[in-house]
Amino acid sequence: MSTVTIAPLAESLPGFLDSYDFSAIAVIADNHTFRFCYPELKAFLPKHTLVRIKSGEEQKHITTCEMIWDALTRANFDRHALVLNLGGGVIGDMGGFCAATYKRGIAFAQLPTTLLSQVDASVGGKLGIDFRGFKNHIGVFQQPNAVLIDPTFLTTLPERELRSGFAEVIKHCLIADAAMWDEIRRRDLEEQNWSALVGHSVAIKQHIVDQDPTEKNIRKILNFGHTIGHAVETYYLTQPRKRLLHGEAIAVGMVAEAYIAYHKKMIDETLLTQIEEYIFAVYGNVRLLEDDTEPILALTLQDKKNRGREVRMALLDGPGSCTFDILVSASEMRKGLEFYRGLNK
Repeated sequence: MSTVTIAPLAESLPGFLDSYDFSAIAVIADNHTFRFCYPELKAFLPKHTLVRIKSGEEQKHITTCEMIWDALTRANFDRHALVLNLGGGVIGDMGGFCAATYKRGIAFAQLPTTLLSQVDASVGGKLGIDFRGFKNHIGVFQQPNAVLIDPTFLTTLPERELRSGFAEVIKHCLIADAAMWDEIRRRDLEEQNWSALVGHSVAIKQHIVDQDPTEKNIRKILNFGHTIGHAVETYYLTQPRKRLLHGEAIAVGMVAEAYIAYHKKMIDETLLTQIEEYIFAVYGNVRLLEDDTEPILALTLQDKKNRGREVRMALLDGPGSCTFDILVSASEMRKGLEFYRGLNK
């Protein structure tokens, strides 16, 4: 497992660079991080190559990777070079994937700038891109050389981005820390202690990933809310509506999958009600229509936890506890989505 450091870049980055003898350095940034975060990073870097891409999930595909690989090739990067991924989950996933596959793998470090990437996406070595509309469909497991988390970057985020990242904080509490779940659900979004929650989430994820680096068993619990959540997120990418951020879709997934766990008698009504009420209070209601149900269910068949055409979920089995490889039928998922829409409460 790579080293995760939570500190201002002025403290963490020079020491990291001094501990290696990199032949060259590239920074991958999007339009947002180039404007708000790169000026701070640049002050601590020697000569380097900047690779700037457009912002957004819709850029997370093979064509953008080709642009990144081309930039590294034109700069004559060899296998002793370093890639610094400055951004959120898209940059971390895609930049890491490009580094892990360029000349069969060069060093890279994650410099996460969003709450989502700081508490989840940058930790654990999952890298990849979307393919033909399917989320993270092509990718590899490869640990970064370091994860350098600077909490001050959170001050650059709009509230919607903070809210999106908070979904992964909620998930970590629900699957692994009942006491922290009880604490955060009693606070509004603006009352949360982000510095403490970043460290808390990183510790939970590191502990789980250390036991199962390539997601053969217990690491699957980190996907609670993601089978339906990823399907909802992918579906919305194809619709002419307002796009959902990752955490907004995962919030839908957590409510629906909590209902499935309740339906299977794995959790009680008290916990289901807590989850439903808190998530709706924080995220509001994503307007899912009846006609959306079957296309969303079809997308769950592409989930990476499945076996054959059987959908397998990570489901809660109590407050702060989760299990995995639970067989879930289309009928049960349909009921979960109906519960989210308020049809079977």
